[in-house]
Amino acid sequence: MTQFNSERTLVLIPARMASTRLPGKPLADIAGLPMIVQVAKRAQEANVGRIVVAVDHQDTYDVVSSAGFEVVMTRQDHQSGSDRIYEAIQKVDPRGKIEVVVNVQGDLPTIEPEAVRAALRPLDNQTVDIATLTVAITDEHEKTNPNVVKVVGSPLSDTRLRALYFTRATAPHGQGPLYHHIGLYAYRRSALEHFVTLGPSVLEKRESLEQLRALEAGMRIDVEIVDSVPLGVDTAADLEKARAILAGRPS
Repeated sequence: MTQFNSERTLVLIPARMASTRLPGKPLADIAGLPMIVQVAKRAQEANVGRIVVAVDHQDTYDVVSSAGFEVVMTRQDHQSGSDRIYEAIQKVDPRGKIEVVVNVQGDLPTIEPEAVRAALRPLDNQTVDIATLTVAITDEHEKTNPNVVKVVGSPLSDTRLRALYFTRATAPHGQGPLYHHIGLYAYRRSALEHFVTLGPSVLEKRESLEQLRALEAGMRIDVEIVDSVPLGVDTAADLEKARAILAGRPS
């Protein structure tokens, strides 16, 4: 059980309307609800703290608000999700009561609530700045797929790694498991505030992986190992998969 109570934990869900592969993605219907509302419901089921959806379009704002979830408008020109959630937390918690921010991407409508809870566990260690998730790769194709981000980490236990590197390459070399990174993060607020002050780093730009900025700056990222990768909706085919998964689920 994580040491952080729900009163000091905030789940932020960034929802960006501009998507080159799936325009209007947050509002896509899945099992009778807009995708962004399905994501908010999964976060609500995790029961870890206050939930806020950070949007950049009035249509999304209205839909989320009508569904009964807290929502905040953010700028459209953010370069990254971390910048968007930083703007959002400044708006919704200007007095700094929140200690931990969980960033749940707005295109994960089938994410298990347990995965959201799992992301908080590494923060039990006071030296950890950022926590995230991974799953062992079982599909041989994923090991060489550059779209599958791998975590290179030093084992801390059967369920946790200390991240040493993130890469699109097949790594590490040799016998042993490879791990598929899941882009769900839990930040200490102080770590998030530090992170957004840093400019893009050399390895971050080379790999197109924002989390390398934190590692290059000497920040500690620990990784909780979970059982499955949530479906990220990036294409029309992904959307159909999500609809099939959530079909018949009580809304």
